[in-house]
Amino acid sequence: MSFMVRDAVDADIPAILGLHNHHIANTRSIWRYQTADMAERTAWFRERQARGYPVLIAEDSGRFLGFASYGDFRAGEGYGGTVENSVYVTERAQGRGIARALMEHLMEHAKANGKRVMVAAIGLPNDASVALHAKLGFEERGTLQGIGWKYGQPLDLMLMQKAL
Repeated sequence: MSFMVRDAVDADIPAILGLHNHHIANTRSIWRYQTADMAERTAWFRERQARGYPVLIAEDSGRFLGFASYGDFRAGEGYGGTVENSVYVTERAQGRGIARALMEHLMEHAKANGKRVMVAAIGLPNDASVALHAKLGFEERGTLQGIGWKYGQPLDLMLMQKAL
């Protein structure tokens, strides 16, 4: 499968919203109960643009395969060099190197824009995301146990980080 990674544009927001909502409704990767609407995702997109943070899209012949972005890890000037990543690919595109390509572009962007550290906060269980980040050089820094709640059960959050 050939694909390309590019900057997202307004026309990509519905596909981003659809994948985001799929993960809210069907996985433990986004700890929300209610899906987002177009206004919310558009505001998220505009905020990323205003802050100079990328929203990247993977596509094959115009077919949406996934997206990735990063944003502030925590508020406060002291955290300015640290960002937290998000990467999601469609089910039909998993296992084809798309998430890795999105992450590689994301890390390049972060480094080129003066970021020093990237953090991955991974809701467990998520073996695929843990393996992806480990292959990219992220190191496990700890697991916060039982800090989330979804599907009637407590959820753990693994933190991984990579120096850029």
